[in-house]
Amino acid sequence: MAPAASSAPRLLRAAMLLLLLVAAGRRAAGAPVVNELRCQCLQTLQGIHLKNIQSVKVTTPGPHCDQTEVIATLKTGQEVCLNPAAPMVKKIIDKMLN
Repeated sequence: MAPAASSAPRLLRAAMLLLLLVAAGRRAAGAPVVNELRCQCLQTLQGIHLKNIQSVKVTTPGPHCDQTEVIATLKTGQEVCLNPAAPMVKKIIDKMLN
């Protein structure tokens, strides 16, 4: 009877660990992506040729980030951050969004 009694706490620990992992997985599935909770652009380019850009997204300052962010999606699918204060980027935004 002693071996069964010693395996009970081990089984209980395994069951608790499994329960925690399942609960954490469900929470993570509905949680916002981490990059939405902070600035996405850590480095910016001063400009890029307009013919390489597929689309531009401008994110205004908010609770997630205190800076205006300009993210260009290139025709290759790559996303790059552009400096919103750069004159060339201002022209790109004007042409793409207006």
